[in-house]
Amino acid sequence: MAKFRPKLSIKMMAADWSLRDYPSEKRPWSVEAKVKKVKEAGFDGMSAGADPALGRALAKHGLELVGGVDVGSVRAAEPTLKRFQDAGAHHVNVQLCDHDTSTADALKVARAVIVAGEKLGMLPAIEVHRDTCTETPEKAFALASAYEKRYKKKLRMNFDHSHPAIIKQIRPPAYWNALSGRSDIWRMSELIHFRPFTGSHCQTPITDGRGKLDRDFVLWRDGYLVPALTSWAKGQRGARTLYAVPELGPQGSGYALACFPDIWKDAIIAKDEIKKAWTRALRAR
Repeated sequence: MAKFRPKLSIKMMAADWSLRDYPSEKRPWSVEAKVKKVKEAGFDGMSAGADPALGRALAKHGLELVGGVDVGSVRAAEPTLKRFQDAGAHHVNVQLCDHDTSTADALKVARAVIVAGEKLGMLPAIEVHRDTCTETPEKAFALASAYEKRYKKKLRMNFDHSHPAIIKQIRPPAYWNALSGRSDIWRMSELIHFRPFTGSHCQTPITDGRGKLDRDFVLWRDGYLVPALTSWAKGQRGARTLYAVPELGPQGSGYALACFPDIWKDAIIAKDEIKKAWTRALRAR
């Protein structure tokens, strides 16, 4: 019997903050202009806050909105997601609670987020992120295990491995091997942030500013991105779409250093490189 291989697709979502104060702080693009530029660059949509004006502009141009937000309490879960629903988002990235929130307390909030998503017909995902209850692999997987034990379902998560990579000082070429714990949850993810990293830096440049790919980006691409996407693709059992965000922070965000090249131009190249890696991943299934 032939092996069933479901049809898989990837949608590239530009991070709104990559375009913060762009092309200049004094004369940034309007929402309409920004959305047009995103579409012209070949993205399928944007990752942003609950901005109704942005949501309308994206829908007008046939693009999608993916949300991103903090949720710190059970009470905040549903009204927060409702704002994103009103803005047109279906997938919402959720940074949960604080770094010192216990797993027991975080579990209640995570459940409230998932239940609110089910009620509203949305797909929130708990992000692995610094200064949240998932800031280390141990904390993230403790929450995932507690959720599965209590509710008999796997917790929907969004992995941004740039955060645990620097906490653990993980270096190439073993990026993916060191970060691939709970691949079952990774493979059920539908929203994933891809920020190039090293064991010491949460974000590295994509290029040298003159068109050549940065050395650290190439190491990240080959040692993390390609095997990560291959793992995701091989693990699918139904038709699925992966929403991928080249999560590049701009100047002044704490991510991009002053010596980095143009973040938006780098984001476009990152998008193209991720799509190439996706093609390689599909061939390796």
